[in-house]
Amino acid sequence: MEDNAKLIESLLEKAAEYGKTSFELAKLKVIDKITDLVSSLVPQSVVFALIMVFILFFSLGLAFWLGEIIGKTYYGFFIVAGFYGIAGVIAHFFMHKKLKKITGNYFIKQVLK
Repeated sequence: MEDNAKLIESLLEKAAEYGKTSFELAKLKVIDKITDLVSSLVPQSVVFALIMVFILFFSLGLAFWLGEIIGKTYYGFFIVAGFYGIAGVIAHFFMHKKLKKITGNYFIKQVLK
């Protein structure tokens, strides 16, 4: 009877160790996925920020240049803003689903990597 008790006690200890090890492994896998996702997002965010700064200054230059050609500076800004407004409407109605799908697939791919 004592052997059975020791055997059951040993089995329970091993099961507890297995549970702790499995939990630690799952935790490490989650940390790995999160660090992989963040490490891929940081460089992309930097590139995105640089592109946005370029677009901002290009738009300002274009608006001032168009305003100078037309004769009133604010007309140049209206033209550039109108272009971005039209581009935004087109992107929303014709590309929204495609952009959402591409973004979703990218994040899923990064998490499942």
